[in-house]
Amino acid sequence: MKEVLWGLMIPFAGTAAGAACVFFLKKDLREGLQRALTGFAAGVMVAASIWSLILPAMEQSAGMGRWAFLPAFEGFWLGILFLLLLDNVIPHLHRSIDRGDQAEGPRTSLNRTVMMVLAVTLHNIPEGMAVGVVYAGLLSGNGSITSGGALALALGIAIQNFPEGAIISMPLFAEGKSRRRSFLLGVMSGAVEPLFGGLTALTASLVVPAMPWFLSFAAGAMLFVVVEELIPEMSSGEHSNIGVLFFAVGFSLMMALDAALG
Repeated sequence: MKEVLWGLMIPFAGTAAGAACVFFLKKDLREGLQRALTGFAAGVMVAASIWSLILPAMEQSAGMGRWAFLPAFEGFWLGILFLLLLDNVIPHLHRSIDRGDQAEGPRTSLNRTVMMVLAVTLHNIPEGMAVGVVYAGLLSGNGSITSGGALALALGIAIQNFPEGAIISMPLFAEGKSRRRSFLLGVMSGAVEPLFGGLTALTASLVVPAMPWFLSFAAGAMLFVVVEELIPEMSSGEHSNIGVLFFAVGFSLMMALDAALG
């Protein structure tokens, strides 16, 4: 159980470490660095979705023969549609920034602050669920999920959470917030990960037969975030090849971590 608790906290630690950049850097992240970090995060999430979530989901359904893909297919689409619903309820980061930049009057700073925190918090929900599902499978003794594989997923998400924490705290500091408040807001955006991870682990442990749907659901949700948010961010403007290059770095690193630890 202690291993599970530590595993659930690792992604949150990545967000907190990223938010702590506000204490060491002068102002906002440079555009090139932000694009590189975003591309890296996208690569990690895509690799984690495939090797740590979708493939184990299909392995667990192998007994269904030619229909072994069906639980993964259904769970994947449930994850996509769930995030699509949330996307219409809570606007994501690039939309909130666009509106914040165009807004006028004294409410602009408050609205932008709230929307930025909500946006990244929304990103972190499926990631917490993904870690919770994998650790639930580990607790249940599922042979296709190993301790190393669960740790690889937690570490991979922590790595990609680092730039998310910085993307919250640094712009807020540049807007005039104190370093401490900017850091706390960045940390708050990651607090949902251990919460949703723990809730998912507790729920999933009671319905082990549905594990393939849980795993692929988390994968669909994570890939929605990548395509909807991270890829547009990393490829916008000049020198988009920086984002693509670091996408490849993140993807290959997460792939290697999963193979080495799994």
